[in-house]
Amino acid sequence: MSVSSTIESISFNPDGLVPAIIQQWDTGEVLMLGYMNDEAVRRTLTEGRVTFWSRSRSEYWRKGDTSGNAQYVRGASLDCDNDTLLIQVEQVGVACHTGTRTCFDSRELNPVIGDVPDSDEDDDV
Repeated sequence: MSVSSTIESISFNPDGLVPAIIQQWDTGEVLMLGYMNDEAVRRTLTEGRVTFWSRSRSEYWRKGDTSGNAQYVRGASLDCDNDTLLIQVEQVGVACHTGTRTCFDSRELNPVIGDVPDSDEDDDV
């Protein structure tokens, strides 16, 4: 699939953006979430570095251009609804602007842990 046809298949939100989950390629660790418009997607898929659209600054930005904590693309995929990207990267340095490895390091919500029901085949008879 070409980059153009890939971008055409994405279901961007009404603001022209798609969420992009950034994941460390070799460990599966979720690093951060950013937003991309069609041009940011094109740059990410063709340049080998992750590019985002800053909603607050209304400009493109690449992780690492000012901090040195860069993200190099190792893989990319769309979810089943074509409305979320998963970008697998080699993270150099930290991913979060707060200086932590991921943006999900410090705010554990302590949810109730659900019980998975036993799958006992005898119950189906």
